[in-house]
Amino acid sequence: MVRMQTNFTFEVSPAMAKFGSRGVYVHDPSPIVKCGGNYWIYYTGPGIASWYSSDLKKWERGPAAISNAPAWVATAVPRNHFRYYWAPDVIHVGDRYLLYYAVSSFGKNRSAIALATNSTLNPDDPGFGWVDQGAVVQSVETDNFNAIDPSAVLDEQGRLWLAFGSFWSGIKLVQLDPNTGKRIATNSPMYSLAFNDSIEASYIYHHAGYYYLFVNWGKCCRGTNSTYEIRVGRSPRVTGPYFDKDGEDMLVGGGSPFLATRGPFIGPGQSGIYSENGADWFSCHFYDGSRRGQAALSILPLGWDTNGWPQIDWDKLK
Repeated sequence: MVRMQTNFTFEVSPAMAKFGSRGVYVHDPSPIVKCGGNYWIYYTGPGIASWYSSDLKKWERGPAAISNAPAWVATAVPRNHFRYYWAPDVIHVGDRYLLYYAVSSFGKNRSAIALATNSTLNPDDPGFGWVDQGAVVQSVETDNFNAIDPSAVLDEQGRLWLAFGSFWSGIKLVQLDPNTGKRIATNSPMYSLAFNDSIEASYIYHHAGYYYLFVNWGKCCRGTNSTYEIRVGRSPRVTGPYFDKDGEDMLVGGGSPFLATRGPFIGPGQSGIYSENGADWFSCHFYDGSRRGQAALSILPLGWDTNGWPQIDWDKLK
């Protein structure tokens, strides 16, 4: 379990600035999304707390998305920690923001991915207010998958999809109705995208004709002992199959190394990409070795090599 802080900000040292640290404690941050003049992220914890920034550098605390536990949670996932929600993902579709999050318990696959919607992320807007839309995907002990770590993506045709999954049988994908944000049908196809003995935190991003699937391998939530690393593959179709740089299928253990521990930058995880004005930024959490392994937010400049594969532009941080 990641320790929650009473002091959520800290001064970033020059050494940690080279790893994109933003001086805020988070675990499992959502991808960055913009509303008005501010950028927002949400993260794992009681009520799904948030941060916002006007420049992607200095961040301030925003409101939590959930003030009261939805009534259905106690029945769907009885062992869920009260008001503790995992790995939120937020996407702007039409005139609404869709916030997906998971409820579960460690080591169990009785889990649910749920949806809350809002017309704005600005708490000063009269229209602000998160509305619970209930469960989107659920798993129980007899299922061979785990409904956690949601990641929504719009494909080139405007269709909405949800990637999710963890240990058990790996990363899955289902199609959603963009009008409701819910699964198109309870028995709609569930695609398998990637597998590894320890895999979770999937994220799909479309770039230059390919869908890139980022996943985490290893173990999280162990501070400086965390072994998280991010792997990637790509496919011309959102439903896969996804192959890595060596042509290995991610469904049978493929996945090219993308981002891993570098000195005090330990166990990066929970990928996100934000693009604006021709620049791409990669967001994730990491365990800060200079602060006894506290989970913190990193935002790193992202580039693409001559073969179209993503890479961190470390030189831009010097």
